[in-house]
Amino acid sequence: MYPAIFARTYPFTNAAEVFAAAAGDGYSGVQFNLVSAGLSTLPEQLPEGLAEKIKHQAHAAGVTVAALSGTCNMAHPDPNVRASSRKALGNVIEAARRMGAPVVTLCTGSRDPHDMWKHHPDNQGALAWSVLRSELDFALQSAEAAGIKLAIEPEPGNVVNHAQAARRLLNEVASPFLGIVLDPANLLSPATLSQQQRIIAQATQLLGGSLLLAHIKDIETSGCVTAPGRGAVDLPAFVAALRSITYDGALVAHGFSEEYAAEVSGVLAGLIGSPA
Repeated sequence: MYPAIFARTYPFTNAAEVFAAAAGDGYSGVQFNLVSAGLSTLPEQLPEGLAEKIKHQAHAAGVTVAALSGTCNMAHPDPNVRASSRKALGNVIEAARRMGAPVVTLCTGSRDPHDMWKHHPDNQGALAWSVLRSELDFALQSAEAAGIKLAIEPEPGNVVNHAQAARRLLNEVASPFLGIVLDPANLLSPATLSQQQRIIAQATQLLGGSLLLAHIKDIETSGCVTAPGRGAVDLPAFVAALRSITYDGALVAHGFSEEYAAEVSGVLAGLIGSPA
């Protein structure tokens, strides 16, 4: 495993600055977002040569582009919004191919029309699932053509809101180009923190064969997100669970501001360097 960080932790819109800051803080990898290159996360157009430039800038800084963010609301109730996102997500997938990022990360969205991370009472209904499947199937066509894998992340407010739902989706789609982003904080709530070792271990075993990327954020006992190492999530247990399924990719930290970046890098170094 190696320590990585969300590009948007840094308030720059120049990729070279992002990679230099990440390397300076002790990170070996970055989950990139096109916002950090002056575009939107889902750009309507991909400027010629930009992705290749980002690739060279990462190489110059000695940083791996572990993944590229492509989050969009794949369950949005408006088909016109979904159609617009399809084209933009295609641009992200093409950018990933050109910059050498092996994975594009996704969320499964919400029926809330204003916030793709927000719980909606229809999220677990048959229609939301059908819409998600349709959008994901379309995205996978682009991903397969580009040789890029898509990784969905179970999120509490999304259609796929826990490990079991993620397993169902993987089984139904049955594509070698679809996998999982797993974050221990997404599996937990204040009410379940006392059971977290069991929950984390079960989720990791359930999804392990499809794990493409590991995220690591932390939550306080109140449920509020905080910098890794400052909250109540048993991060060593999560890393041990990753080791148990022989995961050896990026451990991507997020959920904190730039001022904590160097501190969190030290936390990750301790976790990765600790014995199994």
